[in-house]
Amino acid sequence: MEMPDQRQWLSWLIRVRAVILTFLLGIQLIIQQVTQLQNLTAVQVPMKYFLAVLIFWYLLDLIFHILLKINADHRLQAYIQMLSDTLLASLVVYFTGGLDSHFYFLYPLTCLMGSIVLSRGGAYLVASLCFIQAGLLLELPYYDFIPSYGLIHPDLRSLQIRIATNLVAFLAVAYLGSRLSGILRRTGVELQDKAGKLEDLQALNQDILESMRGGVITTDLSGRILSLNSPGAEILGCPAASLVGHLIEVIFPGIAPDGQPDFINPRREIARRGNTGEEKFLGLGVAPLSRNGETVGYVYNFQDLTQLKQLEREVRLQDRMVALGRMAAAIAHEIRNPLASISGSVKLFSGMANLNPDQQRLLHIVLKESERLNGIITDFLLYSREKTYRFEVVNVMEVLGETLALLENHPRFDQRHRIERQFPAEPVLARFDTDRMRQVFWNLGDNALKAMPQGGTLSVQVAPRGGWLEILFRDTGIGLTPQQAEKIFEPFQSDFEGGTGLGLAIVYQIIQAHEGSIRAEPAGQGCVFRIELPQAILAPEREVPRATIHG
Repeated sequence: MEMPDQRQWLSWLIRVRAVILTFLLGIQLIIQQVTQLQNLTAVQVPMKYFLAVLIFWYLLDLIFHILLKINADHRLQAYIQMLSDTLLASLVVYFTGGLDSHFYFLYPLTCLMGSIVLSRGGAYLVASLCFIQAGLLLELPYYDFIPSYGLIHPDLRSLQIRIATNLVAFLAVAYLGSRLSGILRRTGVELQDKAGKLEDLQALNQDILESMRGGVITTDLSGRILSLNSPGAEILGCPAASLVGHLIEVIFPGIAPDGQPDFINPRREIARRGNTGEEKFLGLGVAPLSRNGETVGYVYNFQDLTQLKQLEREVRLQDRMVALGRMAAAIAHEIRNPLASISGSVKLFSGMANLNPDQQRLLHIVLKESERLNGIITDFLLYSREKTYRFEVVNVMEVLGETLALLENHPRFDQRHRIERQFPAEPVLARFDTDRMRQVFWNLGDNALKAMPQGGTLSVQVAPRGGWLEILFRDTGIGLTPQQAEKIFEPFQSDFEGGTGLGLAIVYQIIQAHEGSIRAEPAGQGCVFRIELPQAILAPEREVPRATIHG
């Protein structure tokens, strides 16, 4: 069975072998040089044989490196390398003096290498081969089967003791090396397992940070940004890389003077204007970043509260409108009957009495104002009365197009005015009450004409966006202030002469009944009314009802 890290060990063995061969060559050359200079007695090494063995060993090491790159059988390679190492180590020991060789350590070193790259049985095999070859190097010269390059010739007793010592030493090295390599492998596997778990944990933490809907910023003790998650960068409208290394004060001025946040009020709401100029409201919190019980930095978490603030304003607006509607209904009922009596009495009086022109003019003013008050009361009742709706799936652009065509024939519309239509090529469907929605479009168009008394452009845009339908009415008129935009859908908020201030309040009611939303936004020159309605999907076999004009 191939060990999972055998390829790495073989690669390491190839590099170590090259180092050891270089070391052997260098040591032998130094010994030769010192022996000649000092005129010492030393083993007469046949350098041509010694160099031939080392060169051959170098070539084998290169071949092993190439085979490892080819990705052949690593287990077979390991056995071939160790068997060749035992044979070549024996040749080096033999040519450098046998028992007198300075390189006798190659045998235990080879046993140790075998215990690392092979299994325990393979390590014992390498140790046995080393023992056999070392024994042959001792016995064959003793019996004169091969020439001896050593300086001394031991007796039989010493030879036997040396052979027995080799057997014990080589097997001991193989045993201890196998135990140590086994422990090393298990430790490596445990480290890899723990490293994998650590990577998984880091990936999980990163996924959690990236999956949060809010932003998370970490800083050091001086307030310099260390990290920012992707949702936070999206909220801030800046790439995370462009903010790392900057002070937190660059993003949130006044939040952490001198890098020290205020923990007395750890939660707060701030307003921030992004790169596009759009103002956002953020909920910001801060906490210490601790490591082993010591504070090493700070963690800032923040959420985009802009939509929540808008919803709060809409809820307050709805509450005010409900209260005003109830009050309007009560006032209308209380005033309408006396007003009708007054108007009838004035008409009767104007027909009975002989009045001069001035008196007739005053009576005419009284009648006209009575009719105006009656109209206001009628609008009050229309606003406060519960409405019924007949919903159907229609093509929004047909209803909108017909309403804009009527608007182009409005008495207030002349050659100074222009209407731009920005409609998609495909039909866009929505489920609404056609007459009520036409009333919405008409009121918005009529208000746009009132806002452009000197002429201008009304741009109407329809755009589907992820299951919702966005309709924009953009004019180039007198515009709105932020305060006017916030209260424009409340009753009695009209800035136009002769207006009751109930038209946009009724528009708001109708949009709310269609489960949509509408808001007014200042847009430099002019303003934008933004309507969002749920988009409808029609079954293929059904036909889209066409809008009809009544009256």
